[in-house]
Amino acid sequence: QVQLVESGGGLVQAGGSLRLSCAASGRTFSSTFNRYAMGWFRQAPGKEREFVAAIRWSTGDTYYANSVKGRFTISGDNAKNTAYLQMNSLKPDDTAVYYCAEGWGNQPASAAQYPYWGQGTQVTVST
Repeated sequence: QVQLVESGGGLVQAGGSLRLSCAASGRTFSSTFNRYAMGWFRQAPGKEREFVAAIRWSTGDTYYANSVKGRFTISGDNAKNTAYLQMNSLKPDDTAVYYCAEGWGNQPASAAQYPYWGQGTQVTVST
């Protein structure tokens, strides 16, 4: 069973930066197999969970939501089974619980593609 653990959340002022990490363990397959990807999603109070960014392990291809493009960067370290989300120029609208997830498929922005999820880490951006 794949387990994902997020870290790096916290409180930051608007315009500041945070880096989230997601460490994976328990895989019984290669992360480079068959379009396997790690995604970041977020959920703010009273709102639905939304896609933030994703990276495909085999190719390094990255995908971003329009709302974070140019501000957030996703990267991965296969050797450490860890992915990172560097978040710059943070805005109060970025306040949410951030979740990492892993799964297979051709739609990295779709939560339905990801059977494995972490517990989430809170990011709060103050004005």
